[in-house]
Amino acid sequence: MTDHLVLAIDLSSPRGVIAVVRGETVLHEAVFQSERSHNAQLFAPLAAALEVMGHEPAVLVVGTGPGSYTGVRISIAAAQGVALSRGWPIVGWPSIAAVDLPHYQVLGDARRGQFYRAQVKNGVLLAPPVIITSDEARAAAEEPGPWVTLDAKAPLALENIAVHSPDAAQLGRIIARLSESELAQAAAPILEPVYLQEAFITVAKKAGKQVPIQRER
Repeated sequence: MTDHLVLAIDLSSPRGVIAVVRGETVLHEAVFQSERSHNAQLFAPLAAALEVMGHEPAVLVVGTGPGSYTGVRISIAAAQGVALSRGWPIVGWPSIAAVDLPHYQVLGDARRGQFYRAQVKNGVLLAPPVIITSDEARAAAEEPGPWVTLDAKAPLALENIAVHSPDAAQLGRIIARLSESELAQAAAPILEPVYLQEAFITVAKKAGKQVPIQRER
């Protein structure tokens, strides 16, 4: 096991978490609730975490989801700013891989009446999440688990799905375990969220429709 000092950020859910980890030890952790204002609430706990770390060389890891697109983008932007100013390597890691279990299956809500499933082993997402229907989700949940979700509640109210929250401290432990060569391979200057589906864009029914002009009387 390596002795990396790691700053971990996860804003993929309404529960934002920032943690400072060395090896298996959590040196600092800040948790805050925010539905749509992570950008307003991130910087005070981030500054506190950086103060704990001092100027020692470290690694940054960001939870890339799937989850809140806005939250993940904010955390990526903040982490890239810190990495640039301090010269630290930065790693993106799927938030759904940060559950403290050796091997598990993930079932989550993919919106638009669809769901996703994925498999994690030893902190590694074995393949990209697969989109499935509600019937397929129910059938999948009957397969051997354990099964977890990182949603606020179990999809389809399935009783055998354990609810977990994205855990920045666990992200930090995962990265701290990487060898120097593994870390060099995982570090990337450009990070992207884990996308479940293509962006949904609405188009006006009547292109070029004129909007009446309001004139003052």
